[in-house]
Amino acid sequence: MQTRLNPYTTAPDVMKPMIDLEASLKTASLEHSLFELVKIRASQINGCAYCLHMHTKDAREAGETEARIHLLNAWRESRLYTARERAALEWTEALTLVADTHAPDSAYEAVKAQFSPKEIVELTLLIGAINTWNRIAIGFRSVHPEDAKHAAAAA
Repeated sequence: MQTRLNPYTTAPDVMKPMIDLEASLKTASLEHSLFELVKIRASQINGCAYCLHMHTKDAREAGETEARIHLLNAWRESRLYTARERAALEWTEALTLVADTHAPDSAYEAVKAQFSPKEIVELTLLIGAINTWNRIAIGFRSVHPEDAKHAAAAA
């Protein structure tokens, strides 16, 4: 896979609001572990290797366990996730797959039971942001560092 273009150098003025949104989300009231789980789960659904590489690394550095990272794709079948995390993951899936799910009331009720209204807005913006980052990375074929190392070694 070859990178198509670098959006940061091609259109820095257009990328700046995305970078600013990301910075703003990092100051939100959501706990960091939840922040990374949401980013990983959306990236799994979207198949974004670049973002999966980044956010699993960030999660590990923040103290997330390997078991929780590896089982995230099957969170419904694992007891490793709290009720709050489960509600956030259900909302993540509902919004990431919105064309299919149409954000069902059951997912909203689950998130409403675990999060304040302000946190629901923060969570929703976080989900929207990671989905946009996934589309940028996939669309422009961003190469994650492990792929770059492998390609260099194979050359």
